[in-house]
Amino acid sequence: MGNWTPASQTDFILVGLLNNNGGLPTIFFTLISITFVVALTGNSAMIALIHIDPQLHTPMYFLISHLSFMDAMYICTTVPKMMVDQLTGQKTISFWGCMTQIFLYVTLLGAECLLLGLMAYDRYVAIIHPLRYPILMSQRRCIQMAAVSWLFGATDGFLVTPIAMSFPYCGSRVIDSFFCQVPALLKLSCIDTSVYESVMYVCCIVMLLVPFALIAFSYGQIAAIVLGMRSAHARKKAMATCSSHLIVVGLFYGAAIFTYMLPNSYHTPGQDRVVSIFYTILTPVLNPVIYGLRNKQVSGALWKVLGRCTSIQRM
Repeated sequence: MGNWTPASQTDFILVGLLNNNGGLPTIFFTLISITFVVALTGNSAMIALIHIDPQLHTPMYFLISHLSFMDAMYICTTVPKMMVDQLTGQKTISFWGCMTQIFLYVTLLGAECLLLGLMAYDRYVAIIHPLRYPILMSQRRCIQMAAVSWLFGATDGFLVTPIAMSFPYCGSRVIDSFFCQVPALLKLSCIDTSVYESVMYVCCIVMLLVPFALIAFSYGQIAAIVLGMRSAHARKKAMATCSSHLIVVGLFYGAAIFTYMLPNSYHTPGQDRVVSIFYTILTPVLNPVIYGLRNKQVSGALWKVLGRCTSIQRM
């Protein structure tokens, strides 16, 4: 093992978004800054619209508001630190800062995974059992679903984070990423972490496959019903209610499966960094756009709010 000190007594060094000594180019840094502002604005606007407009006070939009809140927290977990490092020229992160970042990241990842599964169940109930929808998706049930999602994610965070941060780290303290994440951190440990990596791999599979199984079941049942509909208009309407969610699921799970379920031999630092950019920065931007532009109720609520603001300014 050689000489090592407890990890809590030293700082880690983050490579950054681009693996070079010059940091982020000005243009790229500006794009990331704009993306960050757009993500916060889009998700905040989605939450506000759902809260303001009575027509959006439905189970589906209640769950979407939680998804928007998770996305806003998600991008705030990684991007602000990266931007501060660029402005100050420092790339260090303390032990406790790294642990906090890992915990929030894993918690939000797990919570969003389960929430997407529960949103698929909401669509299943709306299409398969429309008459029982108000009962099966009552306000109490929606609150329970949101709470279970957060509990699921927090449990995963409390299991993964303390163990990952308990290993001794000696020699290089450079994390080959732009934020603290467990796979990159474990490469710095000076003891064998293969057992923990295997356990973490199983936990990640469970975390991804349990919600994915709910999604597959829900949309399997929906597809069977939709294909049996005689009316083309009814089929189109049913698919329209599911299309936005399916796009979000495809984006999120595609990146998550690549990161956590493919063997290490299929990974390179460059590929991992690109995929990390996709689901930590781009996905929080795309989700409100997908649910906003593809949804007439959300776009209608937005135009009503903008119309009110314009009327007030004219007065």
